[in-house]
Amino acid sequence: MEPTADAGALPDPTSDLLDRARAGDEQALNELFERHLPRLKRWASGRLPRWARDIADTTDLVQDTMVMSLRHLDGFEHRGDGALQAYLRQAIVNRIRSELRKRAFRGFPAALDSQMPDDGTSPLERAIASESLERYDAGLEKLKPQDRDAIVARLELGLSYGEIAERLGKPTAEAARMAVVRAIERLTAVMNAR
Repeated sequence: MEPTADAGALPDPTSDLLDRARAGDEQALNELFERHLPRLKRWASGRLPRWARDIADTTDLVQDTMVMSLRHLDGFEHRGDGALQAYLRQAIVNRIRSELRKRAFRGFPAALDSQMPDDGTSPLERAIASESLERYDAGLEKLKPQDRDAIVARLELGLSYGEIAERLGKPTAEAARMAVVRAIERLTAVMNAR
């Protein structure tokens, strides 16, 4: 295979990779996979409840969902940085819900492992965490794309302020930091409004 860019060249923008992948370019598809898999694995870790983890290993679930999603990009409309990541995250959430529905239909194993350590989280604490995550996701949807991109880049993708400045077109890392702070303040206000 021939490399698509010089070693010192900047990576292809996501939109270019998406166009190439839709046209059948396997290398572009692989690059999209490699770019997004580590972030999605971190994001998905722990989203599948412990009692359901024997259904599918989280890494396998993320990989399978990504392969299916990236093979069917015709319905995806790229609207800027973070859009593909959000699309893939939603696909993973849908897959987790599907796995949980299957598990609920089949029932749960009767035997409990007495050697399994307790993580110390009560059912109430898990319910509150789940509700908070739902409020966070709903709050993100209500923000402007620029604010949503700033929050996702910092909190979910763990990008530095310098990287965020490049993605959002901010002149400095400090400007990016302030954009993230303001976006988080807006998200907090949306999440607290009932």
